[in-house]
Parts: sequence; structure tokens; C-alpha cells
Amino acid sequence: MSNAKTYPIVTLAAGREKALKRRHPWIFSKAVHAVKGTPNAGDTVDVVSFDQKWLCRAAYSPKSQIRLRVWTDQQSEAIDQAFFEKRIQRAQGLRSLWFAGQDTTGYRLVAAESDDLPGIIIDRFADVLVCQLLSAGAEANRKHLLAALKALYPSCSIYDRSDVEVRKKEGLELKSGWLHQPLASTEVTIREHGMQILVDVAEGHKTGFYLDQRANRLRLRQLAAGKTVLNCFSYTGTFGVAALLGGATAVINVDASESALALSERQLALNGLQPEQASHVKQDVFKLLRQYKEEGKQFDLLILDPPKFADNKGQLMGACRGYKDINRVAMQLVKPGGLLLTFSCSGLMEDSLFQKVVADAALDAGRDCLFVERMQQDADHPVASFYPEGHYLKGLICYLP
Repeated sequence: MSNAKTYPIVTLAAGREKALKRRHPWIFSKAVHAVKGTPNAGDTVDVVSFDQKWLCRAAYSPKSQIRLRVWTDQQSEAIDQAFFEKRIQRAQGLRSLWFAGQDTTGYRLVAAESDDLPGIIIDRFADVLVCQLLSAGAEANRKHLLAALKALYPSCSIYDRSDVEVRKKEGLELKSGWLHQPLASTEVTIREHGMQILVDVAEGHKTGFYLDQRANRLRLRQLAAGKTVLNCFSYTGTFGVAALLGGATAVINVDASESALALSERQLALNGLQPEQASHVKQDVFKLLRQYKEEGKQFDLLILDPPKFADNKGQLMGACRGYKDINRVAMQLVKPGGLLLTFSCSGLMEDSLFQKVVADAALDAGRDCLFVERMQQDADHPVASFYPEGHYLKGLICYLP
């Protein structure tokens, strides 16, 4: 049964439908043989094989190397408000299952390709939904998406954080601001396993906060009792708060952002902690770690959660050197019998490569290192079986005897 509406048709080059048959949601420009009709950026098109067999319905993006992003492999499915409602409800099903009874009010509602909504990220912070539309197809369907969210979450305000540079690759301008039911402040308080967290949806990184580290913050809380903690790249200090709630004796939060550290200080009072329990240092982490090494300082537990070091394959070797260097110095600051929690959010850095880099760092640091646990992004950032690129955050808990 074909859909009543007709769409422009994109024909693939011979043999280029293999990835589609494995359900990968991207079709690159070199795979396109011909375009019938005159689709604009973001328009919905039908994709057919070289021998004209219908394959999928996708969003067309003439300025991107990712020429097509698949919406559906069901020919009867139109891309309208009902489509987005159905996809969002399905995504909500996982989150409702996972966070039931966890006293958690902040989570990623839609994780783009992994939730079959390519180019669309939606985070929920209590009663505020924050949207990032990263592709031409997502932008072209803004009206349908917004209508779907209003229908499904009538009590929620909606904020747009489509202000990321990747939109330029799709020929899109950057956008941000309230889309629905604006609030007087862009600061929202969420709960995470009972911990109170302040999030600024307008000024914060990404959509306002790193929800993907939730499970790892809880794990730290379970390990922190009686320990001195150095929290590097601390952002708004939530790893530090988790450590203190877990019984850490002292925390030093280090970040280069003054505004992030200011918010970090406010998180303490919000969670019933005393200001003297955590100090805040505005400094370049690489420089400070070397300074602490020269001063002979050591800690029971050290957290390394740096920003992405590699945006493309050409930067991967440089990223490896960066991760090795910072882990080497960090290990020298961990007391014997202490722990290092080290992370990489570079999607191109595979788990095995990251472990090898950290192992090499231990060798150069002259420290024995036992990998005792692996960490990853929490369940609201799922990895679809057909989209392995969805796995990007990896971490190691290292015991240094």
C-alpha cells in the first residue's frame, strides 16, 4: 500500500542500498544516482534502488555529505505530526521504564538516530523540554515536532537550543529561545537519584547539562566515602556534589569557566552541603595537574571528564596523545590504593583504543593500573543495533595500588 501523498524520488547508485538493508539511517552523497523532482533542504523524499524498488522515506539535505537521513522504512507512513507523536511516545516508553522509582526528573527523551528521529535531540528537565534540531529534515519538520510535543506534554515549556555549529553543515542558521510557554528564568532544578541539580537551559553546554553521566555520578557516590577528591573539568560540579553526598571528606572542582564554577558553588547549598566542603579553582586542567605534581599533592580519587578531543578521524591521533598525557599526569596524583575515574566522549575513540591509551599512560607514569570497571552513557542515551555511532561515552575506573 503506497501513501496517498507523492514525494520527490531519489534513486541510489547500483548496489548502494546495502547499508539501508542493515537499517543504517544515513545515505551519503556519493550513493545518490539521480533526483527526480526539485526537493528543497529538509524535504521528505522517497528513496528507491537503482532498479526502482522502494527502500525508505527520508529527509533530503543537498548541502550535507549525509545527503539523506531515513525517517521510515514503512511506505504507508507519512511524515506528519502523528508520525512524531508515535516516535516520541515510543522513546518515552524506555525512559518511563528505566527511571521509574529513581527520583529522577531530568533525562534525554529523544536521542536522535537511536530513537529513529535523526537529527533530533530532546532533553527533559523537570517541566522544561529542550530541543536541538541538528539536520535540515529536523528543521523542516519543526512545526510537526512542536505540535507533537505540545500534544504529548501540555504542561511543559519548550526551549530551543538549535545553536550548534553542526547546523551550518546543513545550511541552517543557529537558533535559540523559548518556543512555548516561556518562563521568567531559564534556570531549572532537576532531581537525579535524589540529588538536586541546577541547569541553565539557555547558557549551559549542549542542552544545558550532561545527562549522559548520570549513572557514573551515582557510581562515584558509592565509592567516595572518606576520600579526598579532585574533580577535573568539573563544569557545574555535579560529580563533586555526588562525591560529597557519598561521604567524601573534601572536593576540589577545577574548570576554566567562571560561570560554571559559580553555578557549582550554588549546587552545594541546594543539596544541604557546606561551602567549605568544596573548593573551586578556575584554571586550565593540564596546567594545574602539572602544578599539583610539582607541589607533591595527591588525592584518594581523581575524576577526568574532559571535552571531546576528536571531531574527525584526522584528529584521532592527536586526541590519543592528549588523553595519554593527561591520564599520565593524573595517575601521578593518585595516592597508592586510590582510584582514577577517566572518561572520553570522543565517539571516534573506540573502547579498546581508549583502554590502550590509558594503559600506555600508566606505563609512562610508572604506576600499576588495574581496570576494575567500565562506564558508559546512561540508558536514556541508548545505542540502536543499526546505529553503532550512537555509542560515544566510555569510561574506566582504574585502581592504582
